[in-house]
Formats: sequence, structure tokens, C-alpha cells
Amino acid sequence: MTFPSDNSRDAGQRDERAAGPDRPFTGLLGTLSDAAWQMLLIAGLVAIVLGLLVLVWPAATLAVVGALFGVYLLISGIFQLVAAFGAHIPGSMRVLSFVSGAVSVFLGLICFRGPAQSILLLALWIGFAWLLRGVMHTVMAVQDTGIPARGWQIFLGVITALAGIVLIVSPFGSIAALTLVTGVWLLVLGIIEVIHGIQLRAGLGGHAPRKAHHGFRFRHQPHPQA
Repeated sequence: MTFPSDNSRDAGQRDERAAGPDRPFTGLLGTLSDAAWQMLLIAGLVAIVLGLLVLVWPAATLAVVGALFGVYLLISGIFQLVAAFGAHIPGSMRVLSFVSGAVSVFLGLICFRGPAQSILLLALWIGFAWLLRGVMHTVMAVQDTGIPARGWQIFLGVITALAGIVLIVSPFGSIAALTLVTGVWLLVLGIIEVIHGIQLRAGLGGHAPRKAHHGFRFRHQPHPQA
């Protein structure tokens, strides 16, 4: 019959003291929980700053977003052009990939001519995407009689298609309104994440995670000749 050593009893007592009511998590879980509230707080503050920047300088925000959209089109077009000459691409898809890549490169270069062109292309891109998605969603909901919340699905598809039409017909005014909505959404999301981070920090008891002690613990013993 074996008995636990003094080192194992001391380690167990340390774990019980560390995992008390004021410190619900220890070790790896404590480190992860502490990092979680910090990441929530940082993400919330970043979202708040971005939301304020969008609301204070919507024109500058649109210009930056338009430039990034131009970079995306340019890079995407180059990749499609390179893929068009791949050996694994069939003949029909090769032509389609080449045409799509060339159009993307052309539109990306147009975006760099000025903020107006990039904003216009961005609005049209989003508008056509919403229109196509709304039509497909509505048709799918109408044909599938067993889909849950079928009425709401049809309503959502129609609204999405109408929003796409509005963006196509009035791109500049619609994209400006969409920018303001995005700024408000970022601001609200950031405030919610900051509150969640503070609540998580309070739930951890306000203590930083303790580092785990590794290695052997040597106890001092008197010399046998002393």
C-alpha cells in the first residue's frame, strides 16, 4: 500500500488554494480566460474607433474602401489570369477564367483613377450581388413549400433584391447611407464587446492567471553528520 508523498500533498493544497471561489480557473484555462476578456476589450475598442472614424469622416472612409476594393479586383483578376493557363483547367473554363480575370484587372485599374470611380464600381458590385442573391433566395423559398418560416424567407429575399436595385439605380447616395449604417453598427458592436469583456473580467474575480510551476521541488534536509 502506497501513501502520497509530501510533494504531491503540497501540490494538491496549492491547486485547491489556487482554484478557490475567487479564482475559478487555473493553469491553461486561467490563461485562456484572461486572454478572452482582453481580446474582447481590445476588439470592442477597435470597433468603437472604426465606427467613430466612419461617422466623422464618411467621405474619407469611402475613398479608402474604394481603393481597397480596387486592390481586391486587381489581385483577384491576376490570379484568375494565371489560373486560366493551368493544365487542370478545361478549355471552356479556361476562356471564362481568362475573360473574368481580364475584366477584374480592368475594373481594378479603373478604381485607381479616382475615388468616384471606385465608389461607383463598389456600389454596383454590391448592388448586383444583392439583386442576384435576393432573386435566388425568393425563388428557392417559393418553390420549396417545406422550408421553415417560408413567408419570412420570401420577404427577406424580396427586400434583399430591392436593396440591390436601389444600389444599382442610385449608387452614390445608397453607398453613403450604407457607410453611415456601417459606422453605427461598428459603434454598437464595439460597445457590446467592451461590456462583455468587462463582465468576463469581473466574473474571473479580477485576478491575473497564476503561472504553473514545473520541475521538482527539493526540500532542505539536514546533513546526516550534523
